[in-house]
Amino acid sequence: GTALMGVCYAILEKDTKRLLAFSTISQLGLILAAPTVGGFYALTHGLVKSSLFLMAGSLPSRNFKELQYKSINTTIWIPLVIASLSISGFPLLAGFSAKVLSLKNITSWQFIAMNVAAVGTAISFAKFIFLPHKQDTEQTIKPGFWAAVVLLLSGLVFGNIAYLKAYNLADITKAIITIAIGWLAYHLIFKKLAIYVPRVVEEFEHLVGVMSLTIIFLFWMALS
Repeated sequence: GTALMGVCYAILEKDTKRLLAFSTISQLGLILAAPTVGGFYALTHGLVKSSLFLMAGSLPSRNFKELQYKSINTTIWIPLVIASLSISGFPLLAGFSAKVLSLKNITSWQFIAMNVAAVGTAISFAKFIFLPHKQDTEQTIKPGFWAAVVLLLSGLVFGNIAYLKAYNLADITKAIITIAIGWLAYHLIFKKLAIYVPRVVEEFEHLVGVMSLTIIFLFWMALS
């Protein structure tokens, strides 16, 4: 439920940083669905989101509709794409290995929901991947920014060694098909879709309720 709710909000969100926040809720759902291997997934997710939040702050706008008409700097776009591909589960990046490992450790009743969430993640991050871009020599970016981004993205590359068994034809093919379906859905349906996302669930009393249910669920898992 957490994974699907988060990804639905992420798909419809028009603000870059709010999309990243809702995506975190969705990814938390997958971590909770496979707690025995959730540590690796949490690590790769942390690397991705840290780099994405850094780069989102360097974009000319937080609004995706505006960004579709404002070319972003190619030097920002390239690492933005790498991080987005990783969280989408693209091979050669740690997000792929972590997602395959997690999906192999979920129960049968969770399988469909988690795979739907995976397609939704590909739809969400297609918003970043397919932004227009051009080389901008006038934009000055501090060296510390690049040092942090390179360090984080290097972790996504070298993190693959944690689960090399993911690199088999079946899992690679499935990952590519999942991402392709998400990208196709983005271009055909969601790119121009304008639906207001209600923020009632973000009110404090609702957040407290969700957190309470999450704690109860974690205790139930620990005792069962």
